[in-house]
Amino acid sequence: MFDGKTVCVVVPAYNEEKLIQRVVETMHECVDRIVIVDDCSTDETVFIVKELRERDADRVVLIEHEQNQGVGGAIATGYKFARDHGFDLTAVMAGDAQMDPDDLPALLAPVASGEADYSKGNRLFTGEAWKKIPHIRYLGNSALSFMTKIASGYWHVADSQTGYTVCSLRVLKTLDLDSIYKRYGMPNDILVRLNLYDFVVVDVPINPVYDIGEKSGICYHKSLFTFSFLLARLFLWRMFQKYVIRDFHPLVFFYMMGFSFVPVGVVWGLYLFYLRITHGPVAPTSSLLAAFLIITGMQSLFFGMWMDMQHVRDTHNLRRMKDQ
Repeated sequence: MFDGKTVCVVVPAYNEEKLIQRVVETMHECVDRIVIVDDCSTDETVFIVKELRERDADRVVLIEHEQNQGVGGAIATGYKFARDHGFDLTAVMAGDAQMDPDDLPALLAPVASGEADYSKGNRLFTGEAWKKIPHIRYLGNSALSFMTKIASGYWHVADSQTGYTVCSLRVLKTLDLDSIYKRYGMPNDILVRLNLYDFVVVDVPINPVYDIGEKSGICYHKSLFTFSFLLARLFLWRMFQKYVIRDFHPLVFFYMMGFSFVPVGVVWGLYLFYLRITHGPVAPTSSLLAAFLIITGMQSLFFGMWMDMQHVRDTHNLRRMKDQ
């Protein structure tokens, strides 16, 4: 237990025979249950976990998927177990030992105290991350984190791709766990869903762990393109659900103007540039129109982002005042 609250750790595992034993044996003593969800591994992962369960039957639970569902699907399965068994705090730790167990208390603390509903690790908080994380992964992570800020509305949250998280029982009972994205975009997807219900999310600095024999399943130059479409879809879904269906907000108009004016202005400006090169001078009013569209569109986008950011800050402050 941690501060009088029960703790469950969900460990999604797919072909983690090399490191899954290390994850279990180094688990923090405050953890009451370790739920390992095997996502149809083809190596000796299940065999190793069964041996670990025999040694520590009170803490280790093994759930085996009949079909591969992806890391998000494995986490959702573990979340359902924690929800159905009423654990107060549920953490997620990868099966490749890339998450330092010594960081777990710091992640549990804000959720256990009621300061937050969801805490997530931030490997980018210190300058050590640039030295430890492969540079291509660091840059790809930074790009995805920026896009996730826009999609989720949590502008204070960074390192969106880390899966080292802790959530409250209230979160698990509120979210539709069956609709969570099943693959590697799951951390981004869940942040968007948390914003929809105005849950408080905090970043907690953690130690980045690399080069211990793990193998990443993410190819960033391909995932960046795939995640861009996912985040665009999630952003539009959140705007419609939160600011149109549930509570109409004028920031929708600013975003609509921005996303309409900017591309039109850019295309018109490029067309005028083509005419200037091929046919000579163009009318000044045409150039002014292109500039007007681009400048007005950018201002509208910035206003929309600011209002979205302010709305999150206000709801979080109101929540903290009610809890005091």
